[in-house]
Amino acid sequence: MKAKVSEIFKSIQGEGLYQGKIQVFIRFFGCNLNCSFCDTKLDLYKYMNVDEILKNIEIYKDYHSISLTGGEPLLVNINFLKRLCSRLKKDSKVIYLETNGILYKNLEVLIDYIDIVSMDFKLPSSTGLRSFWGEHKRFLEIAQKREVFIKAVICENTSLYDIIKSIEIIKSVNPKTYFILQPQNPYEDLLNDKLMYFKNLCNKNNINVKITYQLHKKLSIL
Repeated sequence: MKAKVSEIFKSIQGEGLYQGKIQVFIRFFGCNLNCSFCDTKLDLYKYMNVDEILKNIEIYKDYHSISLTGGEPLLVNINFLKRLCSRLKKDSKVIYLETNGILYKNLEVLIDYIDIVSMDFKLPSSTGLRSFWGEHKRFLEIAQKREVFIKAVICENTSLYDIIKSIEIIKSVNPKTYFILQPQNPYEDLLNDKLMYFKNLCNKNNINVKITYQLHKKLSIL
């Protein structure tokens, strides 16, 4: 059993609540979405089995966690992911899942192996795609078994309605969940007013909210 892997590397986490933490990234190839703001256009990969992935990880020392990222890692054969995560847990690794927050059925199978879930809310006004509110809500419900936070990319077109809808879902599942507002790079300065308006709205609704920028891009590192 093999999976399409674009790259394995050690770097800092550039986004979310664990921004700045050193991680080993396993970047899987393939995504079920095509967001307008996507900055990870993958075109190269190689087939790797679990042993090959683990061998590539062995060279790295002194890091916080293993990030399963992509693309969309939950598109990988779920039995492959279970086998990989089981081996990583035997080595006492912290497993950090970066996901678009849509494939909740696959998360349900894998959740017991995951330590931290970094899930997106794919806001339709930002992505240019259809809404995924039902999928996001169910995904967030399942993710409550572990530590979870939500990220949403804020663009010039991001609508107030989408933020209100996000707040409603968070409040209905767990109002203590952190909601990370991440301005689209490189338009951060142009989005300041919108970001602050959305942040204040979250505060008024007692939602834990943070504005974070893509640290790895600010520092010009992988």
